[in-house]
Amino acid sequence: MNQEVTKVTERPPFGRSSSQDSLDELSMEAYWTELENIKKSHENRQDDQEVVVVKEPDEGELEEEWLKEAGLSNLFGETAGDPQESMVFLSTLTRTQAAAVQKRVETVSQTLRKKNKQYQVPDVRDIFAQQTGSKEKEAPDGTESQSVGTDENKYQGKDGVGGKELTPLVPEEAPASETDINLEVSFAEQAVSQKESSREKIQRSKGDDAALLVRSTIGDLAPQDMKKVCHLALIELTALYDVLGIELKQQKAVKIKTKDSGLFCVPLTVLLEQDQKKVPGTRIPLIFQKLISRIEEGGLETEGLLRIPGAAVRIKNLCQELEAKFYEGTFNWESVKQHDAASLLKLFIRELPQPLLSVEYLKAFQAVQNLPTRKQQLQALNLLVILLPEANRDTLKALLEFLQRVVDNKEKNKMTVMNVAMVMAPNLFMYHSLGLKAGEQREFVMAAGIANIMHLLIKYQKFLWTIPKFIVNQVRKQNTENHRKDKKAMKKLLKKMAYDREKYEKQDKSANDADVPQGVIRVQAPHLSKVSMAIQLTEELKASDVLARFLSQESGVAQTLKNGEVFLYEIGGNIGERCLDDDTYMKDLYQLNPNAEWVIKSKPS
Repeated sequence: MNQEVTKVTERPPFGRSSSQDSLDELSMEAYWTELENIKKSHENRQDDQEVVVVKEPDEGELEEEWLKEAGLSNLFGETAGDPQESMVFLSTLTRTQAAAVQKRVETVSQTLRKKNKQYQVPDVRDIFAQQTGSKEKEAPDGTESQSVGTDENKYQGKDGVGGKELTPLVPEEAPASETDINLEVSFAEQAVSQKESSREKIQRSKGDDAALLVRSTIGDLAPQDMKKVCHLALIELTALYDVLGIELKQQKAVKIKTKDSGLFCVPLTVLLEQDQKKVPGTRIPLIFQKLISRIEEGGLETEGLLRIPGAAVRIKNLCQELEAKFYEGTFNWESVKQHDAASLLKLFIRELPQPLLSVEYLKAFQAVQNLPTRKQQLQALNLLVILLPEANRDTLKALLEFLQRVVDNKEKNKMTVMNVAMVMAPNLFMYHSLGLKAGEQREFVMAAGIANIMHLLIKYQKFLWTIPKFIVNQVRKQNTENHRKDKKAMKKLLKKMAYDREKYEKQDKSANDADVPQGVIRVQAPHLSKVSMAIQLTEELKASDVLARFLSQESGVAQTLKNGEVFLYEIGGNIGERCLDDDTYMKDLYQLNPNAEWVIKSKPS
């Protein structure tokens, strides 16, 4: 950036969400100072940096890429011959999600026809005609299909984080808390309902309590289910932005040559590959971990931590020395002052060849500030966090957890959550070649919006790593439908091989029942014990109670384990694998997935 950044003293009117009102009362001085510091640092290291060039997509190309990212590539192109898997997927979508898909399919179809592609171009009416009527049927897992017009979509309720009474969906006047976010119903459906009946007083529906007792976080699900979650999150995010009239465009970076070794200006995936050779299983770059550790060694009570920069020349020299000595283990960390370590951490984030918030979704993160309410901003951020590549998401989580620890010491270091947000926002959002332009950086409203997003990422990080329950339910429905199709195919195969069909069904039933009475689950821990345990389900039985009972019976196992080393897993049935929250009510979950197995094991590192 060659233009000088000027400080803004006037505060133009916002006309934005209530979540930004507090910024009117806060000085943006820390924000502009950070931009000045970044500019000086950038000038010292400009020759070392490579620029990511963003390709402007052709007409329809963005939508085609979107369908691929959403797991629907077999609706068009050379693989369009057998879209059965996509049909199952589409049957689980809400109306707003289906509308978002339909809009992109129509655009791709028109584009392909214009280009006279030789392979099959789908007729969007054919694709979605097969879904007509399915929305009104009961879902495979016994839950109601979520669509516009159902009573369920008119409510807000507990979110599995803490829980509040249902309240009518009305525009927010006060900032939202985590417990105000309804994770039961599609966010886009809530937005539609809010538009249609924002001032209508609605009574609470029955049966919501039980449905809200199961919570999943990122990392709890098996990879095959998490892939489905990401597909659904992209469709849901797009549907939400469509309903609210906000443009959502993914960016696509041209592949360029980047450094294949070193510390700074190296892609996260490359860093992790070389780090995992030294520390197998590590999920966060070692240099990133060490810089945070060095800052914390100096004490988080230091006034102005993260705000006060290290000397630019000293930072440049430290970078060169780290590049040469870090992996050899000869670098002298005692020579790194605390403020220098903080500056190096911010520099590391800025100099990633592709943004920590990813090339694809950086603009989408920035667009969150345009959503009308804080609740919708948090919903969008939740979906965007899910969509981040795993390496980016894990590193972002480590950063946000560290920033929260800094904020926890605000009484002494004078770094409130908003102060930290204003200092960190330019490093994550602004100063990358894919970020905002210099002219936009000088606009107060834009700067305040970016700082607000950073503030939400820090303050609500625990919620943002939650997988919305309506998405988990959609994954369950997909799995149930796929299992049914597989079961039918297996029966046909057995019949063809002259097996007695009734005998097969009897065996299949006995295998599912496993001689366990109704209302009883059998818990096993194959890696810890040869013995399984039958446990009677009650209304109050939680996952933590099951763990405690099993370990109390297996005293030898319990003595070798510390609290939190093993977890109860739900495996099979209508889910691949899911690590259960301690507060999960087992009877409700059993009713949701009666064919699951219950296994105690440790969580993968």
